[in-house]
Amino acid sequence: MKTVIVASKNPVKLKAVEQGFTKVFPQQVFSFQGISVPSEVADQPMSDLETFTGAMNRVKNAKQVMPEAYFHVGLEGGIENVNGEMMAFAWIVISTNSKIGKSKTSTFFLPPKIADLIKAGKELGEADDIVFGLQNSKQQHGAVGILTQNVLTRMSYYSEAVVLALIPFLNDDLY
Repeated sequence: MKTVIVASKNPVKLKAVEQGFTKVFPQQVFSFQGISVPSEVADQPMSDLETFTGAMNRVKNAKQVMPEAYFHVGLEGGIENVNGEMMAFAWIVISTNSKIGKSKTSTFFLPPKIADLIKAGKELGEADDIVFGLQNSKQQHGAVGILTQNVLTRMSYYSEAVVLALIPFLNDDLY
């Protein structure tokens, strides 16, 4: 059994990683464990590069804490200003000792009320909670779930990107 360390204790992120791995490797058995490690970027990354760097740093720091694990996974949600609007997305990084896979979720634009709260210093999850009168939405369906009325949930949104980040591990001869 291979151990997969997820650099987060957020249950949505843990389940998304588990779903992605199960889709890609249905015959394999994994042990999934979440740990808290720093991203070394802002709590609310505000650019594509900062978000990617946060995911990479989570993998690096998870490897330092649990070097014996087979896979290390970093997920980092971020925001980027595009032509005066605020776009949301996440980066997924998956690493073994010999290979790395990377993927980015699809993107979507945030409503102005949420964007204004983020510009005022709130994190996306906190802004969602304020605008929609929720509590801890980032550990549930997240902004993507709220805004799509759960057609997509944060878990399904991340899970598809996990599958894409696993492409190098499915194609050893190409990567």
